[in-house]
Amino acid sequence: MTPPGDFRARDPQVLSIAEQIRESGGRALLVGGYARDALLGHASKDLDFEVYGLSLERLETALRRLGEVIAVGRAFGVLRVKGIDADFSIPRRDSKTGRGHRGFVVELDPSLDYAEASRRRDLTINSMAIDPLTGELLDPHGGARDLQRAALRATDPEKFGEDSLRALRVAQFRARFEMEPDARLRELCAATDLTDLPGERVFEEIRKLLLKAHRPSLGFEFLRETALLRFFPELQSMVGVPQDPEWHPEGTVWEHTLLVVDEAARARIQDAEEDLVVLLGALCHDLGKPLTTETTGGRIRSPNHEEAGVPVTRAFLERLRCSRELIEKVSALVNHHLAPTQLPKGGASPKAYRRLARKLEAAGVSARILFRVAQADHFGRTTPDALARSFPSGDEFLRKAAELALEDHGAKDVVQGRHLLARGYAPSPWFGEVLAACREVQDETGWDDPDRILDRVIPAMPPGPLAPRA
Repeated sequence: MTPPGDFRARDPQVLSIAEQIRESGGRALLVGGYARDALLGHASKDLDFEVYGLSLERLETALRRLGEVIAVGRAFGVLRVKGIDADFSIPRRDSKTGRGHRGFVVELDPSLDYAEASRRRDLTINSMAIDPLTGELLDPHGGARDLQRAALRATDPEKFGEDSLRALRVAQFRARFEMEPDARLRELCAATDLTDLPGERVFEEIRKLLLKAHRPSLGFEFLRETALLRFFPELQSMVGVPQDPEWHPEGTVWEHTLLVVDEAARARIQDAEEDLVVLLGALCHDLGKPLTTETTGGRIRSPNHEEAGVPVTRAFLERLRCSRELIEKVSALVNHHLAPTQLPKGGASPKAYRRLARKLEAAGVSARILFRVAQADHFGRTTPDALARSFPSGDEFLRKAAELALEDHGAKDVVQGRHLLARGYAPSPWFGEVLAACREVQDETGWDDPDRILDRVIPAMPPGPLAPRA
């Protein structure tokens, strides 16, 4: 970690903004994530200016010299400038009373000193500020010391509970920075009720946890340790569910899932959209096991858990207000996550690979993406082959998919309705029956000639209606 010192900004845009505000009689401080990241030695795109000495109206006047001003949160004293990726705010006092804007009473006060203004922030590591012109670090709550100690502390325990989302942010930071929440912060989080949070806000914290942490498991385990997992019943249901030690010597379904999520994080490809789908697939892949696990003949089994996990996955993601597209993708990965192991071991035909690729593509994913989830599932255990980073079935699955040109998409239908029209048939429900039969023949044979496929299919079908002659 970079020790406290001179943090004068080097970014010309940041300097220009700070100078413009100074010329207007104000002082612009970079607060929150920018200061924290500067001390960690990380470049930060989180530009959050808190401006002292100017009223909201005077700040708006000063910002107009930089461009068109947009009032994105006037009730909270927050402005933006078109074309500049930064927030500009006035120091304020917040109190949650159940009245006012979203249950908060907000008092803007540009004359506040920074020590008082920063008391409303969640954690000490997010309560520091930097003067970009002088390089001065303002740290009234000991955030720099906590960064050095890798400790997470509430800035003001009395104010921490004013926003219940903060408990989820602690879980995110626990994993993202691998810092340890102190006992008081754990108590505060454990006492938090998340039911007042809209699903979108909850999902945003989970998204950051999955995409930004090297070991997302630390955040999810923190949720379990503080009993916050009760607000995610689908996840909580995996805790304590046993698995057969021959296949899962690492322990329960929950313990296995945490390892799988970490493996998926380890293999991120820096494509946020695809990585999120894979990580959610890893998190949800065994949600069906609590419903299907049984002990038979001294062996623990979870028959058809992949199929049983689909409605549970859907319920979980719908409550988080995920998009329909994302839900379909993750559900398909859950439903088919065993295929990269089962198809090669079962000596599956090309037809089986083609049919799987079609189902995956219909959901918006591919064999390659499914392989990523299956590989994380395989490596997320402590069997000898997993510890040796060996997944021969998965490698064979990916090889076969690539050989059939199915790695990134399913096979396109060779026969289309236009081919039936060209043969003189009139549009009717019969078309659907013929096209479905053609699809089966294509998947079985790999043929790419529409006439060859139709010549095989049509004689075996009931006669179709012919178009009237002109």
